[in-house]
Amino acid sequence: MEVQDEAELCFPQLLNTSCKRLTSTWSEVVFQIILLSSFSLLTVALNLIVIISVSHFRQLHTPTNLLLLSLAVSDFLVGLLLMPGAVLPQTSCWFLGDLMCLLCNYVAFMINSSAIGNIVLISVDRYVAICDPLHYTTRITVRRVKLCVCLCWFFSALYSIFSVKNVLTQPGKYNSCQGECVVLIDYISGVVDLVLSFIVPVTIIIILYMRVFVVAVSQARAMRSRVAVVTLQVSLTLTSKKSELKAARTLGILVVVFLICLCPYYIAIFAGNNSLNTSSAFFVLYLFYLNSCLNPVIYTLFYPWFRKASKFIVTLQILQPDSCDANIL
Repeated sequence: MEVQDEAELCFPQLLNTSCKRLTSTWSEVVFQIILLSSFSLLTVALNLIVIISVSHFRQLHTPTNLLLLSLAVSDFLVGLLLMPGAVLPQTSCWFLGDLMCLLCNYVAFMINSSAIGNIVLISVDRYVAICDPLHYTTRITVRRVKLCVCLCWFFSALYSIFSVKNVLTQPGKYNSCQGECVVLIDYISGVVDLVLSFIVPVTIIIILYMRVFVVAVSQARAMRSRVAVVTLQVSLTLTSKKSELKAARTLGILVVVFLICLCPYYIAIFAGNNSLNTSSAFFVLYLFYLNSCLNPVIYTLFYPWFRKASKFIVTLQILQPDSCDANIL
């Protein structure tokens, strides 16, 4: 009986302080690990294609695509670091130590915050492109977008320190036993995180896209009323507007999917589920992570340049000289 009890412990040598393993069957654990690992690999592969595409092909070096590149980096890190970290609790024991637990949670907060910031920047980009198209090229430049992206990542890293401040001085202070990784968010930190990471960004996104939707509908009606005018200048103008409206629609779908994946996570926190280690939080946390896999799928469905760039990458045509100047659009 004593041998059986020791087999159920994460650290058998620590009989009094070790956590117990979950009672899930081995087949259930293997199935969960295989399923979650598959999503992790798919997320890494798809977002890596986005990163290579936007970085390599010069035609894709536009302000909007740079924002998509930054979002793809966030999604890539989710698949590379956070999803495998979510797989580890399925074995019911944390073997990497308290310091690594703190570091993993810090990185998770930083990546998630940067993803939210990137979505807000994308919404602002589409707002200016649709609602103020005459000043778009002067207000939204590549240099300004790069600066905004760098600031987004910097403040995400800074803000994440605040999120884990409770365990900075004493990692593992909330663990009830050896083999556990728990980071609790106190009430004040939870309220601040809820406001800054959910209420404010979601409000900004909704307001901007409501405005974009109203302007897009009015522009669509204007284009239909002028369809009989056949001049080169008008034709070029209509083509440009159609392109911007299509981009707004695609990125609008991306934002909606993001909100669908984000809301359950913060609803769980608002309901009082402050521990990111519990089974109830695991589902909504992984749903949030799953959004990182869905973003490049949306690109595949709605962006012809992504499909064409993917073909270049998979067939290794990007290794050819001057492939960065290939016609992707």
